[in-house]
Amino acid sequence: MPEVSEVPLARLPYVEGVLNAVDIAETAASIAAMQEPWGAVPWTVGEHVDIWNHVEGAMAMLVGGQVTAAEQAYAWIPTMQRPDGSFPMKIVAGRAEDERGEVNMSAYFAVGLWHHWLVRRDIRFVQEYWPSVRAALDWVVSLQEPFGGIRWTPVDDFCLLTGSSSIYHSLRAGVALADLLDDPQPEWELAGGRLGHAVRRHRDLFADKSTFSMDWYYPVLGGAVRGREAFELLESRWDDFVVPDLGIRCVDTNPWVTGAETCELAMALDTLGDHRRALRLFTDMQHLRGEAGKYWTGWVYGDTADAVAVTNEKGEVEPRNVHWPDEHTTYTAAAVILAADALGETFGHSTPGSGIMRGTSLAPHFQEIALECDCTSTSERVARRS
Repeated sequence: MPEVSEVPLARLPYVEGVLNAVDIAETAASIAAMQEPWGAVPWTVGEHVDIWNHVEGAMAMLVGGQVTAAEQAYAWIPTMQRPDGSFPMKIVAGRAEDERGEVNMSAYFAVGLWHHWLVRRDIRFVQEYWPSVRAALDWVVSLQEPFGGIRWTPVDDFCLLTGSSSIYHSLRAGVALADLLDDPQPEWELAGGRLGHAVRRHRDLFADKSTFSMDWYYPVLGGAVRGREAFELLESRWDDFVVPDLGIRCVDTNPWVTGAETCELAMALDTLGDHRRALRLFTDMQHLRGEAGKYWTGWVYGDTADAVAVTNEKGEVEPRNVHWPDEHTTYTAAAVILAADALGETFGHSTPGSGIMRGTSLAPHFQEIALECDCTSTSERVARRS
């Protein structure tokens, strides 16, 4: 197990009455303990790596005092980048297992690099990785569709709402980096304006993944939807996903609450200033905390006969009132640390990177642009696409 923290505990975030600085340091160390020798952060030991969750792990380790491990994680990223700027969708043991480039994963390096700047203020670090971020975002915006969404991969003809919402966040981070380095990227601002319009006005044109909670709250978490519209969106399916005292469901079809999604919803609420409900969710999901600061992925709850059963990949019914899957995941631990940092501004202590999801330090929201879009009825738009 890595040392508890390379940073004094007094500089680590905490949420009063929920997690203290020692708890945060232990969780960051648990992520570092699962890191592979070359720097990659897998979902869990022996599992695959994707760049999005890898970056999230690096951000959390940095916040939690694992500076060396975090910077080793960032150093590994460019080694997996292809000439077109993309990254493989799935990496196992340091090699690509799924060669498809995935837009959301490729874009998220920008968020991680901006976050590192906020926390460490190391301009040389930013300059070193800027070419990789720039190439990745150039590739991502090249896959934008006329209505504003961004195709999931070059070989798939659909756009994902969760991924596109996160890309909106990444583009704002990318433009902030470009401004910092005096390397303007106006095409990213245009792409961001079109993307924001799509997420706000044309969610029906994205692939239907409405059973997943991420499609519900990510337009808010990514920053494209704000204000009254954001509150209305979250209220629209609150009862479908939120399970009192446990957290939120990953999907609306199964009695399965997951820690990462719960923390992300807490951060989405925090972006709106709804600190009370954000703290409640963050507190509720702490039943997933395990030994040495690790976090279980989720919990299957309930034992009533009318509840929908959870099945595994083999179609076998899983037991109730158990942790499922039987694993501790780095991405869950990372979401906990980043949520604690965000909430620490109100309920404890935070780092200079605590506003990364709120976007307070990012480039301003892009001017809404609706090229090739007249916002006509859903049926007419779908007919045009087909």
